[in-house]
Amino acid sequence: MQINGFVWDLAVSYLRGVNVPETSESSTVSPRHPFQIALVVVLALEAAALAAATVFLVLEILIAPADSIASAIALAVVSALAAAWVIAMCVGAWRGQSWTRGAAVVVQVLLVSVAIGSFQGLFPRPDIGWILLIPAIIVVFLIFSKPVQVALRRREASN
Repeated sequence: MQINGFVWDLAVSYLRGVNVPETSESSTVSPRHPFQIALVVVLALEAAALAAATVFLVLEILIAPADSIASAIALAVVSALAAAWVIAMCVGAWRGQSWTRGAAVVVQVLLVSVAIGSFQGLFPRPDIGWILLIPAIIVVFLIFSKPVQVALRRREASN
């Protein structure tokens, strides 16, 4: 039985002899564009780097004495939260969820600001600046590319 174009109770429809087309999720999934795959890969590398930084910070708390243990723990917790958020963005980008666009742009703007800070200051580290800046530019380019915008656009609810 169909109501407003939606199949209502497949079991009853089949019993009454109504032929309902099969609409499985796997048959309607289109292949991912290479730009979307590249976005997921770069986000996964960023997440792995943040997870590695979190492990390093936790090891530093356990091994080396910190001047302020509260600050060291807070930095490790913030790093862990950032890693979890980038992992969630990576999964969302793989699934084609639209919220990942804004979240990815925000994270990349933060990375660009840290990279700019790494290029200047009392102890400049241009190597770290470039390591942060290049993936951020790549992700921003990919987020605003047409194939990724199409893959991550908001879809109407099917229910």
